Amino acid sequence: MIRIATKLGLAAAAGAMLLAGAAADARPRLTGEEQLAKLLEGRVEGKPVNCINLPQVQSSHVIDKTAIVYGSGNTIYVQRPKSGASTLDSTDILVTLQTTSQLCNLDVVQLRDRNGWFWRGFVALDQFVPYTRAPKVAMAN
Repeated sequence: MIRIATKLGLAAAAGAMLLAGAAADARPRLTGEEQLAKLLEGRVEGKPVNCINLPQVQSSHVIDKTAIVYGSGNTIYVQRPKSGASTLDSTDILVTLQTTSQLCNLDVVQLRDRNGWFWRGFVALDQFVPYTRAPKVAMAN
């Protein structure tokens, strides 16, 4: 009888922990546009460019159904694809077949599933919009 009570107690404790975790995850999830806006806070938009130099890209980040963000030093480049943006998923792996060291607005990026590596679609790229941190304003005395 004590074993059954112990097992029930453990099961109840595990259930309570799962519910607590679910409640913590219940906070509203930001939309792709909201995530991008948060990422761009404090940054200034530059003139769009047709290509970025891949050896200088240090990171890439997919924002669900919105954009791909490439990090290069103090600059981030926002890529809002001409087509296929609605299929972007933050769990996708980006596959690009390159013949040069640049990624350009005429290129196509394949989307692959992270778990099964199966093909999920593609996006046709557009111009890259650079964003840099706004210069700090010196306070006058």
